[in-house]
Amino acid sequence: MEVLQKLEILADAAKYDVSCSSSGSNRKNTKGGIGNAHRSGICHSWSEDGRCISLLKILFTNECIYNCAYCVNRSSNDVPRASFTPEEVAELTINFYKRNYIEGLFLSAAVVKSPDYTMELLLRTAKLLRHHHQFNGYIHMKAIPGADPKLIYQAGQLVDRMSVNIELPSSNGLKLLAPQKKKESIIKPMGFIANQIIQKVEERKLYKNAGKFVPGGQSTQLIVGATADHDLSILRLTEGLYNQFGLKRVYYSAYVPVSQDERLPTLAAPPLLREHRLYQADWLLRFYGFTSKELLQEHQPNFDTTLDPKCDWALRNMQLFPVEINKAPYEMLLRIPGIGVKSAKRIAAARRFHSLSYDNLKKMGVVLKRAKHFITCGGKYYGEVGFKENLIRQALVLQEPKGKTSGIEEGQQLSMFTH
Repeated sequence: MEVLQKLEILADAAKYDVSCSSSGSNRKNTKGGIGNAHRSGICHSWSEDGRCISLLKILFTNECIYNCAYCVNRSSNDVPRASFTPEEVAELTINFYKRNYIEGLFLSAAVVKSPDYTMELLLRTAKLLRHHHQFNGYIHMKAIPGADPKLIYQAGQLVDRMSVNIELPSSNGLKLLAPQKKKESIIKPMGFIANQIIQKVEERKLYKNAGKFVPGGQSTQLIVGATADHDLSILRLTEGLYNQFGLKRVYYSAYVPVSQDERLPTLAAPPLLREHRLYQADWLLRFYGFTSKELLQEHQPNFDTTLDPKCDWALRNMQLFPVEINKAPYEMLLRIPGIGVKSAKRIAAARRFHSLSYDNLKKMGVVLKRAKHFITCGGKYYGEVGFKENLIRQALVLQEPKGKTSGIEEGQQLSMFTH
């Protein structure tokens, strides 16, 4: 099979994997080398729903020994199959980079023959790029669950970011849809990578020339909607992954019905709005000081489809509001709908010198159409509908963007081919 045919098959097969962020690495170029990876990340292009499309994003192979019900590459599916060689992937990456088509590589793979065999192929590819082609650009590579830790360690010394996709958020989901996979085989490499990252950071404090290990950190992906798991269980898992393994990102992928199986749910369309709400909640966990138990409870295990999680939380905790913008602690400012991290910092800095007015807040980037219902400025309340939960909720629901934000069309991976 020609390389171009392989590329068309394996680029298309990779579009369901969304965990392809490229930030966090500062790999410098070397004399005679090609490219570099800056800490701020490579130059991204984004689809309308936020997916990164700037990397050469391919599978090494879509030939798989597993028969996961939700996966388009499951062994029982009748789809075109292809596999690259390490040399082909390396040549493609270098040629595309030189033509300025891409600025990095996102390389995943189905599991062919065995986890060790697959990981060895990925490792050979990384060695060719780094040592033979002296490529210093960004590389994100999958760590194959069940592979020998020695292989993962060698790969981690060469790439910028690694990811181990959990995919299904519960053990019950794995048993139902992917019985050949075990939770332990997925979690184990995540723990190994996390420990090695910490160890290398400590070594670099003592030895300036100590090597790096996955300097861009690790990430994972969770599929939303393929199982009956509630948002609360997904968010609890996310919180645990951030706390236990120090993940850079958890990505969420709305389940796309690509296989016919009686164990799978019947969906009219991928649950993209649910995916969107989980990303909003993930942001609150990482940057706003929220916990999963604050955002959702057993009696309310799924997010409101009409309001974003922060507004919904505020309306369920009306006893905390309204807050005086000139006196509220920074931590409380972050919890006010319409106030982000940047605007909270601006408010905290500016009010040291003078009291802030409602007009001052406009200049600081506060989204007042939401914030006005939860704050006072100099003791004055600016919410026109009155301080009542049902009235504020109604006003906020009417403000929710329609169309692409609430409907959210299915994201498309940028194609390298013209059809």
